[in-house]
Amino acid sequence: MAIAHSSLLSSLQGGLIVSCQAPPDSPLHDPEIMAAMAEAAVNRGAVGIRVDSPAHVRAIRQRLPEIPLIGLWKRVYTDSDVYITPQRHHAEAIAEAGADIIALDATERPRPQGETLAEIVQWVQDTWALPIMADIDSLKAAKVAQQLGIEIIGTTLYGYTAATAGQSPPAWELLQALVRDCPGFMICEGGISSPEMAQQAIALGANAVVVGTAITGVDVLVQRYHQAIVGR
Repeated sequence: MAIAHSSLLSSLQGGLIVSCQAPPDSPLHDPEIMAAMAEAAVNRGAVGIRVDSPAHVRAIRQRLPEIPLIGLWKRVYTDSDVYITPQRHHAEAIAEAGADIIALDATERPRPQGETLAEIVQWVQDTWALPIMADIDSLKAAKVAQQLGIEIIGTTLYGYTAATAGQSPPAWELLQALVRDCPGFMICEGGISSPEMAQQAIALGANAVVVGTAITGVDVLVQRYHQAIVGR
């Protein structure tokens, strides 16, 4: 059951949200493994979990019924670069699985099959009354998201879109601009690779921090070490 709107953001304030995800070809890409990983994170102080796919949301919700879950569903399309909860039926599946917050790509990129961000946001608000996290890449995208009534803004896609090509997260300058020009609940996500960087994000005004790869990215981290050792 979703956590009450009134207390959700306060429960995340000033805290660490751990992204529990694994590549689809990884043996870790299993609902029960992700649920165990999420429980380990919560046991050590995480205030929330960000998780991909309905099956993984459902498994974590069953194991951690009281912990705020930011749910998304990554889907790849040939006619669109949007892959984080790109369509309405993906948002519906995440909501039905038990997420408290639905994360959506909120960049200016066109969505698959002609759907629009505004339509999906309106449907989520009308049907589920759940808060939405806008995964953005720019100040302009954040402002559009807020105009649509999205409560939570995340720097998730900074450096991962054509518009921000060549930029490397964490998005310190973008975060500062968001805090200055977009009053609301700001989450710094992307490129946070140390406790000191997470601390810096909060100091710059983020309401919460999402850390993924640096904590749960076993596949990526092992590959980096291996490549460094063998020199390729």
